[in-house]
Amino acid sequence: MRRSCLAALAAIASLVLLPAATARAAWPERPVQIVVPFAAGGGTDVTARLLGRFLERHTSGRPVVVQNRAGAGGEIGMAAVAEAPPDGHTLVILNTPNVLTIPIERQARFRLDSFALIANLVDDPGTLSVHASNPIRSIAELTEAMRRQPGRVTYGTAGVGSAGHIAMLLVGRSAGVEGTHVPFGGSAQVANALLGRQIEVATANFGEAIGFAQGGGQWRILGVMAPARLEAAPELPTFAEAGIPVQTGSLRGLGAPRGTPPETIAEITRALDAVMADPEYRAAMAQATQAIRYVKGAEYEALLRGMEAELRALWAATPWNR
Repeated sequence: MRRSCLAALAAIASLVLLPAATARAAWPERPVQIVVPFAAGGGTDVTARLLGRFLERHTSGRPVVVQNRAGAGGEIGMAAVAEAPPDGHTLVILNTPNVLTIPIERQARFRLDSFALIANLVDDPGTLSVHASNPIRSIAELTEAMRRQPGRVTYGTAGVGSAGHIAMLLVGRSAGVEGTHVPFGGSAQVANALLGRQIEVATANFGEAIGFAQGGGQWRILGVMAPARLEAAPELPTFAEAGIPVQTGSLRGLGAPRGTPPETIAEITRALDAVMADPEYRAAMAQATQAIRYVKGAEYEALLRGMEAELRALWAATPWNR
């Protein structure tokens, strides 16, 4: 009897002492949700939907569901993920500058430290566009119009502190011009406003602007805020060519709630590695004008920390919510 009890206790002890990695089920155990903190139809939405499609292929086949949770410049969606259980089944597309600007400009429900930063996926430079019927045909003509009548030119953005808003502040500071900001809830709404001639200028990342321009010929892109002309559209000049040395846009990365186990982050990263190596994914991203820039872990965090410092300096000089 005593020998049997001792054997039973030993068996129980061996189960208790199993390594956590052995006891933990492989990710994902159930469907994965990727939250897009903006409205459907924009570049971030495209990034998430392509990623979700190929993540399903390169994991266990569990469904990957994309959910749009727009509002407050991205705060609603990002805060929802920051407050979600840290189990790797609720992820978020983190956009710059919003993930950085929102906690700078106000007391937000999240900050950069609220997330486990998994990897950057896309680097999408900014653009400015006008309706095809607009007599403005170049960056120089736009800044001259803004200089002649300060505040008359209206420009639409995806919200206060969004990539487009920050881009226009940088252009205004560099060129010494000023327009009137009209914030919307997402890039698709900005596009509708421009095509409806409710605003004069639309800010959009390159991937979005190209899509809008191909939608009917009523969209004219004036230039890109990239260090050099883009291979996908070599006819578009850079802002630097017009004497405005502004290089900005949107990085789109993948994040999870802070506290997500390192083992889970490692499994998500391995799945991302497989997605990035998939030639069909790369072809789909190229077709959608989504420029891949895959930066993982600590390097991704360092990239965001550097941008955060630059944005704090801009905020000190030109607060963007006033």
